Amino acid sequence: ELISSLRSKLQTLWEERELILSEARQCAERGEELEATVRDVCKPNEFERYMMFIGDLEKVVSLLLCLSSRLARVQNAMRRMDGNTDAEEKQSLNERHKLLSRQREDAKDLKENLDRRERVVSGILAKYLTDQQLQDYRHFVEVKTSLLIEQKDLEEQIKFFEEQLKNLEKSIP
Repeated sequence: ELISSLRSKLQTLWEERELILSEARQCAERGEELEATVRDVCKPNEFERYMMFIGDLEKVVSLLLCLSSRLARVQNAMRRMDGNTDAEEKQSLNERHKLLSRQREDAKDLKENLDRRERVVSGILAKYLTDQQLQDYRHFVEVKTSLLIEQKDLEEQIKFFEEQLKNLEKSIP
């Protein structure tokens, strides 16, 4: 029953992932349309600034999500430590925790910098775009960010349930 339940949950997650990927493709299409509009109306250096912001948005959000996920796994491993855990493993986990915490703080600084750049880009676009186009741009940035978060979350859940299923199947003769 448990194996069947895990397989069913995985199937549901795979279907959700397909929906998210479909939304991501639609978002990318809107992004391309927006890019063409921005290219047409902005000066080349302003367009370049816009493109750098959009490219960095995905990189910084992905970096933050990745570091947060890795940090959570290390924290879970640290919580599972007990008297039988050897000193070398404890030290390794503590060092990884410190490193990932510093890296996540650095990534948060990058995100703050990115947020400032977004305000600059919005200011530039406000000079050229209609109110509706500006709203479309802001919506695009929000959707792009939320889709990245949803994708990462789903991938983590899928990975977790696949590991659970694999371990369960191994344990049954």
